[in-house]
Amino acid sequence: MRQIVLDTETTGLSAEAGDRIIEIGCVELMARKLTGNNKHWYLNPERDSHEDALKVHGISNEFLRDKPKFGAVADELLEYLQGAELIIHNAAFDVSFLNKELELLGRPPLRTVVDRVTDSLAMAKELFPGKRNSLDALCDRLEVDNSGRTLHGALLDAELLADVYINMTRGQEALLIDVAPTEAAAGIQTRVDLRQFTLPVLLASDQESAAHEEVLLQLDKASGGKTLWRIQTRQDGPVPVA
Repeated sequence: MRQIVLDTETTGLSAEAGDRIIEIGCVELMARKLTGNNKHWYLNPERDSHEDALKVHGISNEFLRDKPKFGAVADELLEYLQGAELIIHNAAFDVSFLNKELELLGRPPLRTVVDRVTDSLAMAKELFPGKRNSLDALCDRLEVDNSGRTLHGALLDAELLADVYINMTRGQEALLIDVAPTEAAAGIQTRVDLRQFTLPVLLASDQESAAHEEVLLQLDKASGGKTLWRIQTRQDGPVPVA
């Protein structure tokens, strides 16, 4: 799966209220590896940034005056994003701005172009419940160097988020079966004849049996005598405890 880590900077907080995108940064991942095929645009939003937004990104209105408008880069952006999974921190914010820009051009929304959108903020909240999960906080927690981040910048933030995402999902690699590439390509399956092994049967101790019975009694009481273990035992005979 081709993945694009994306971030934007904007003139303010509400696309519906007329705020616009001033910067887009994209970082490409293939097989969880940085490819270097990144994209970056500064854009003329045709309006000034709010004072609070200026304090966040530090991109002056004067700097953006001669930059291209969103419509001038839209085709290149959409071609770049085509079929990819987008990874965005607080995705609803960036997607709302991108959709508004596309709407102003009479284009369909982003979901018609990309495969799906993954919200890394939602992922972080599941992994680290009750903790701060801003990009800076995640960089500190996952030991991603963000010392160069004094102000928000779309490309820098996308690069940092790519490292954060790779670190957050690193545990998934342990779920993959390590198969030699040549065997996998040839469809070779290794079979083991279990008949050659004598598997020991471990019986429950008296203490374990008593604890098991106590749990069953509690389930009987809670279910009105409908504990599945009891019903199955009556139908099939005693169930061995291994």
